[in-house]
Amino acid sequence: MIIGSMTLTQLSAFVLTARLGSVKDAAKALNVSEPAVSQAITALRQQLGDQLIIRDGTGMTLTVAGARLLPIASQMVALGAEAQAAVRIAQGLPDQLRLVTSSVIAEFIAAPLADAFAGRSGRNVEASAGVAASSEMPVLIANRLADVALGPNLAAAGSGRPDLDLTSEPVFKYKIVAVASPRSRLHGAPRGWPWLVDPSGTDPGSDVSMLLRQLDVPEPRISVFPNQTAAWAAAADGTGVAPAVAHLVSHQVRRGELRVADIPPMEATWYATTLPRDRRPGVAGSLRHFLGTPEAMQLMREPRGGVPVSRFRPPVYVTIWS
Repeated sequence: MIIGSMTLTQLSAFVLTARLGSVKDAAKALNVSEPAVSQAITALRQQLGDQLIIRDGTGMTLTVAGARLLPIASQMVALGAEAQAAVRIAQGLPDQLRLVTSSVIAEFIAAPLADAFAGRSGRNVEASAGVAASSEMPVLIANRLADVALGPNLAAAGSGRPDLDLTSEPVFKYKIVAVASPRSRLHGAPRGWPWLVDPSGTDPGSDVSMLLRQLDVPEPRISVFPNQTAAWAAAADGTGVAPAVAHLVSHQVRRGELRVADIPPMEATWYATTLPRDRRPGVAGSLRHFLGTPEAMQLMREPRGGVPVSRFRPPVYVTIWS
């Protein structure tokens, strides 16, 4: 789509690079290569006659023109997504619901939730789910690359994105515990134990990362595994201690494969984040309503299955039809 001499592809590349702070992170969010993002920004610079965004010692910095362009470009990218959605509706195609989550939710809960929602929403829905870091989620929601984020409180004061107008509502309270092999003998303070984490352990905005900071665990004591299940398996083999959502690991604990380590559990909450009510897509509002139903609560408490963790992508990678 062309707007004057600019394209939505160029504007999206600029907006996500500016919001996320790097070409690499923008490329991940757009599911394209880094050279593709760089080329799009270069073309936009040439058309507008300004550098717009420059790299300095601390990251990316907007020029005066870039700072003025950013909010306008963000609106144009969001309007482009709304235009595409309007055309899909006019053509009788399914509503698209793009759910972005933390890695643990993606591994155990996202697919069953999306499946149940698509089957009971009473509308033709194409639902997809994927993983993003807590710093990426607000940008994906604000620029209509995702409709609902399920995970940390993205609208909280101090979340780092006061410039993005988002609504975060609590949907499910849970506890984080630490699990280890029943045969393991843990000595000394928890900060000295070997900690086994899924990718959320490297996300500064995650609850797992918060737990590790509270325990003052140094980085050399942390090993990262592809997903939560792999971290639990390593813990069961005696490799170390793994943080875990208490109700998701309860079956392994009851079977004696793991035991809960002697540290206080950490209270936490999953939030649903969307655009404000007057601007969020109708399908996002429908999912938010569904998340408050007994069926959704039961699925978050005892999910019926999971999917391998994958990066969030704007295109669908897990599709469920109703």
